Amino acid sequence: MTAIRHTLHKDLFRPNSERLLAICHVAKASKKKKMSVLCIAVTTEKPFAVNIYQVKKSDKDVYKKKCSWTLRQLQEIDGKEEAKDTNEFELKFEKVYKWAASNINERNSFILCLWKTCCQYLPNKKPKFNHMPERLLEDPILTPEVELSSQPIGEEDAIEMEDYQDLTEKEETGVEKLMSQCEFAISNAEAFTEQLSKDLSILDGTNIHTIMASEKEVEHLIQMIQGAIDEAVKIETKLDAYTDVVKNVQNNIEKMEEKNLLIKIENANNTKLLEELDNLVSQLDLDHKHQVALLDSDLTNPGNISACIAAANALQKALNAKVPAALMKMNAYQEQQKFLEKFRTKFSQRLARHLNNLFIHLGNELGASLSVYAVELTLPKHVLRHKDLVVYADLMNWLRNVEYSSYEALSKTYTSSLRKLYDRDIREFFDNAKQTISGKSEKEKKGKSGSSQDLNGSVVVNKPKASSLLAVEKDVFGSEMDLSERRKFDMLLERMLSELEPVCLAEQQFCIKFFKHLTDSTSQLTSLQPGIPVVTVTQTANTELMSQKKERQINEEVRRMMGELFPVLESELLTFIGYYEKQDGFYSMYLLVRFSQHVMSAQDTGSFLSMTFANALVQAKRNFDKFMQAQIKSIEDAKLHKKSKCGILPFISNFEDFAQQAETIFKDSDRRIDLDKWYVKLLRTMFDVIPRLAKEHPKTPQEVIMMENYHHLYALLSQLKISCLDNERKEAKQLYNEWLQAYVTKYFGRPLVKLNIFFDGVQNKVAQGIKEEEIGYQLAYSKQELRKVIKEYPGKEVKKGLEHLNKKVEKHLCEDENLLQVVWHSMQEEFIRQYKAIHALIERCYPGSMITVEFTISEILQFFSDIARSH
Repeated sequence: MTAIRHTLHKDLFRPNSERLLAICHVAKASKKKKMSVLCIAVTTEKPFAVNIYQVKKSDKDVYKKKCSWTLRQLQEIDGKEEAKDTNEFELKFEKVYKWAASNINERNSFILCLWKTCCQYLPNKKPKFNHMPERLLEDPILTPEVELSSQPIGEEDAIEMEDYQDLTEKEETGVEKLMSQCEFAISNAEAFTEQLSKDLSILDGTNIHTIMASEKEVEHLIQMIQGAIDEAVKIETKLDAYTDVVKNVQNNIEKMEEKNLLIKIENANNTKLLEELDNLVSQLDLDHKHQVALLDSDLTNPGNISACIAAANALQKALNAKVPAALMKMNAYQEQQKFLEKFRTKFSQRLARHLNNLFIHLGNELGASLSVYAVELTLPKHVLRHKDLVVYADLMNWLRNVEYSSYEALSKTYTSSLRKLYDRDIREFFDNAKQTISGKSEKEKKGKSGSSQDLNGSVVVNKPKASSLLAVEKDVFGSEMDLSERRKFDMLLERMLSELEPVCLAEQQFCIKFFKHLTDSTSQLTSLQPGIPVVTVTQTANTELMSQKKERQINEEVRRMMGELFPVLESELLTFIGYYEKQDGFYSMYLLVRFSQHVMSAQDTGSFLSMTFANALVQAKRNFDKFMQAQIKSIEDAKLHKKSKCGILPFISNFEDFAQQAETIFKDSDRRIDLDKWYVKLLRTMFDVIPRLAKEHPKTPQEVIMMENYHHLYALLSQLKISCLDNERKEAKQLYNEWLQAYVTKYFGRPLVKLNIFFDGVQNKVAQGIKEEEIGYQLAYSKQELRKVIKEYPGKEVKKGLEHLNKKVEKHLCEDENLLQVVWHSMQEEFIRQYKAIHALIERCYPGSMITVEFTISEILQFFSDIARSH
């Protein structure tokens, strides 16, 4: 009990400047299982206020105040039974609360404290105490408890005192002295108690005799006491009178305090009402100068425009004022709103009419027309128009917020009016570009042969150009004029794209600023302001997602508006790409590289111009792929002239010019990977087609075609140094060496035929088991037979045979490739190899015979050298 009271006083009442007087564990009469605590507490500061609380324990074992009543609200206390004790009682406030205390003592203590508190703080307006035992309702003036309660009670005094009290030091010393006088005080407690009782009886007798001996003094003392009692009665009578007077004064003071409190509350309410009305008036008021600016200002004057912007913002601020819902029902508020809406309607109509006329006037202006004979390829800028219109940006934003239908209509008027200007400029710009690239005007081209229509339907003349396919003849593939025209096309293409970019970007920036497609919502969502708690990670992620979604929506709105302003730009670009792709396939390379550069260098990849260039880039890539596929197709369909020597195949000789131009175009380009992929496909196709063509040619040996073309391809790849073709270069070298060896083996053969046949027989005998030194004893392979065979190959005959072979090789090989010396040197090495093999067999099989071939290695070298110099 004491612990609970201490806890409640410490946790609930002391922090609220209250002290706890009494507690009682109770339960409702109908729900006795749910326990709570009734508490009586008084404030520690004047004026004192007594409250009754119902305290409950929460799920977290923490006491909380559930209900509270003031002592003045208490009307009646019902004890239920007078004759017998019960733990039930009732407290009547506005309604009756029936309680059942945990035990009778707690209930009685609580009611007694309640009675005393009412007597002290509500002496004239005490609640009714019904069915109470008389012993509970003693006069609090005569009881020591009330005296205690009337005194200031500290924190320690608020705790109930225990029945047990510790001995003082004096008492403790006396007990010890008494026990020391009796030897058995500790060993025999009963004997010690009996001894103490006897001593006490002796002392009582002594006291009585002493009192009887002093009878006169006692009577005198009694008389003095009686006199003191009489005086006390008089004092009490006076005190009762004073108490009655003080009670009336106390009631009057309490009433005055209540009235004073009501007056303070009324004054505070009046002050707040005045502040609220001042705030309402200041929010809804529109200054006279703003009214004049909205109705009568000249919208063509820049100075007046600033005044209109300030007035429009003030009007919008008044219309959007944050007014409590209750104040909106005031007639004054509703009338002011109608007044403000009237200004808004008139000004929005006047502003929309002025801007609509301004947009239509801009669209009807002729402007600076592009001349078809312009020296420089340029596209007119509209910076001055933007400068004239941008002063209305804030008013346009105001109109968007207050009258969206008018804002939307103005947006459509602007796009429809300016679209006519941009359509004319862009069409003339592309026509001028085509004329600049071709070098002639359309009028000069009319009437000439070979005319055709471009994709726009205008009549143009396609100049006869050399074919750009690899499989055509060398003298047809490319020319200096073609190369210069391609460079001119690349230069003018870059000029075109550089002219388009600033015009489109300037218009896009103007639309964003003027029509307020780009807001600061993202920064407002993510910024931290004072008083706003820090958001969690999840909230930040959600905010970022919302910002990204809003940004995508804004980009879509800008692209849609730009698409309405420049509807012909993409179609003109695609027409231009298709037209020049038909003129020359190499143009597709320039288009791919230039569009890729401009798409990749764009700062805003989601802008209208970037998307338009990206679509054009896709078309350029398709045309490039189609052009490269046509190259492969031309190689696969290549055919040879069968009436003359084959030589280097056209697609291999043309690949050098093709690769050099492609390397120049794609130098330092991020589209290099596309070219490398097609390089590999082209080379693989060449490797597949060369053997087929080599077999089909009737005059030139297959080995020669293969050897010369692979050699040429290897030399070309080594010169170009294209890293992606390293594998093909190595393969070309390997195939060249293989076919060179094949040609030498086939056409050089074995010039010492009979001698080779002779030693083939010798090797067969050795293989049958005959020892090499015994071969000379075989009749068919004797020394005499060997000498006969050797005599058939004198040096002069060998030289004649080599001269005949050299003429044959010269007839096979192509002059442009200069492989005669290479082939001749390979045949020399083959001849020397065969000579050394024969000489080694003679030394092993005919040792000491002194038989040798009639010519030496140095003579063989001389034969080959003389023949080579003669040619």
